[in-house]
Amino acid sequence: MPKRLTQYIVPIGIVLIILMMVVPLPAVVLDTLIAANITLALVIVLVSMYVKRPLEFSSFPSLLLIATLFRLALNISATRLVLTDGFAGNVIDAFGHFVVGGSLIVGLVIFLILFIVQFIVITKGAERVAEVGARFTLDAMPGKQMAIDADLNAGLIDEATARKRRSEITAEANFYGAMDGASKFVKGDAIAAIIITLVNLIGGFAIGMLQRGLSATDSIQTYSLLSVGDGLVSQIPALLLSVATGLIVTRSANDGDMSTTVSQQLGQNRRALMIGGGAALALCLIPGLPKLPFLLVGAVVLIIAQRLPKQRPDSAEAQTEEVQEAPPPDPTEVLLGEMRVDPLELALAPDLVDLVDASGGDLLERVRALRRKVALELGIVMPPVRTRDDLELPLSTYVVRISGVEVGRGQAPPGTVLAIGEGLEFLPGRAGVEPVFGLAGKWVPAELRHQADLTGATVVDRASVIITHLAEIVRIHASRLLGREDVRNLTEVVKRTHPVVVEELTPAALSLGQVQRVLQTMLDEGVPIRDLVRIFESLSLQAKQSSDPDSLVEAARAALGPAIANRYAQDGTLTAITLEPRLEQQLLESLRPTESGLQLLIDTGRAESMLADLTRLTEQGEERGVSPVLVCSPQLRSALRKLVQMALPRLPVLSYSEIAGSTLRVETIGVVNGAYPVAA
Repeated sequence: MPKRLTQYIVPIGIVLIILMMVVPLPAVVLDTLIAANITLALVIVLVSMYVKRPLEFSSFPSLLLIATLFRLALNISATRLVLTDGFAGNVIDAFGHFVVGGSLIVGLVIFLILFIVQFIVITKGAERVAEVGARFTLDAMPGKQMAIDADLNAGLIDEATARKRRSEITAEANFYGAMDGASKFVKGDAIAAIIITLVNLIGGFAIGMLQRGLSATDSIQTYSLLSVGDGLVSQIPALLLSVATGLIVTRSANDGDMSTTVSQQLGQNRRALMIGGGAALALCLIPGLPKLPFLLVGAVVLIIAQRLPKQRPDSAEAQTEEVQEAPPPDPTEVLLGEMRVDPLELALAPDLVDLVDASGGDLLERVRALRRKVALELGIVMPPVRTRDDLELPLSTYVVRISGVEVGRGQAPPGTVLAIGEGLEFLPGRAGVEPVFGLAGKWVPAELRHQADLTGATVVDRASVIITHLAEIVRIHASRLLGREDVRNLTEVVKRTHPVVVEELTPAALSLGQVQRVLQTMLDEGVPIRDLVRIFESLSLQAKQSSDPDSLVEAARAALGPAIANRYAQDGTLTAITLEPRLEQQLLESLRPTESGLQLLIDTGRAESMLADLTRLTEQGEERGVSPVLVCSPQLRSALRKLVQMALPRLPVLSYSEIAGSTLRVETIGVVNGAYPVAA
């Protein structure tokens, strides 16, 4: 159907429905519209059964309102014809005479049964389910939003996927809210149906006797049966729409339509069907019961059960058999495995094991996503994280270890979320600290996360707290996680695309250990090593002149200069702190080579004065909302960074050559002269 035509179908249909309530309709037209109404209700029921998710039929609440309005308009038109002409078309006449056998009592009983089934059983149940579903969906929205943000921060999903999932959550909340209101339409329609039928019975009986002079029997025969037929004609599609409403609001999460899901779930237990078929056959032994119906039903169920595939043994039994059949491990291998020190380990207290439980915890999935994020950010392959429980840890505690040494510890009490912000004193819970930035917060019960959101606090689940802490530890200690084997693997990857670069570098110019030391130093200084091709090319050239580690690092950094400078720029501007030329010359003259590289041999007073100046200028920059960097000559950068790192680990030290290749605008906020800062 052309798109332009579909835009006018619903508006035109609503206008025609309004006209039906005012303009009399011929009986032939009414018959056609009644048939269309029943068919539309049946189609809606079938579509409700075959959608895989309720959101696939998101127009259902609006369609339910339109169908209800259409049915009420048909009731009004039929009532007009019954009361004026004593005839409302062949459809209503057939329901009034043939379907109920021409008996008013039978018709009323059938109508009341349909009303009770629709109103008491289906409509009330669907209304309650829709109300609860809407409330639970709205209450769960903040948690789902935080889960999306956590997955995005952990690298499990990208921005487009996060945006799509947020829109789905909003659509789901809107849908269930609309369904809560739409269920009231169905309830009101059921009540209106019985009222309209009663009004038609009384009005038709009165018109027949008072206006047309008919006897009581003739009046009942002419008008009352038509009123009951009209009620039945409207009650059947109303019942179908009630069923469709119940099917939509009771759908749970699955990957198939309702028919496929029900068939699979009923047929997944062969033993239950066989017992049910045998029980049906056993009922034939009861005296007085007819044998044939139970024989047919029991035989059919048994045939279906025989055609189902046999079930696999329980997973626990299968695992037990595998353990019994497996040969006992060699004690030497067991000891060697226990002696091995894992590069990266996450130990959890016993009450935190639910975070890695396959039935509900997603911590392991987030760790896998973190490995990918670290690889794209730093250029190293993060080693697998060994996650295990540690009975010696205090409850609610987790510990991160690198090569068996503890490097981080935090709290994640079960059943709680971390709320960070102000105004939390009215919420129950215990004080906590965000492990990365040291922000004060409170561990509040998970069921109160919505109330914490309302206070304006940032609410983070336990798994996100642990993953964020683990990610920060990996960034800080990335050099310790880069082993010799990792460097070899990275070199092999580069060799596949740039074989000449690798052949010129190692082992011809530098050993693998020297390359590892350069890469570790760069990681220590917060420089990603993703661009290995450019790093290896610069190392090959520098190695021909000197294999000194500091000179190799400076050559690699110079090759990555623009990328390094851009990391610390804000809106195209690099905020810098520089050294007074005479001070810089004095520092160059004080450089001395040592086993650990170049060192500055200056007196303690001069060093303390420089660090005080740098601290003051750095704090001034941070108060202005910028993160400054210290800029100096390439020969001085490595030694100066070692000095600055002790007091200001957050202050990056760049060289002039790294900035020269970038297109950034450099803004100097101060000059250090070793005694006091000179304003720029």
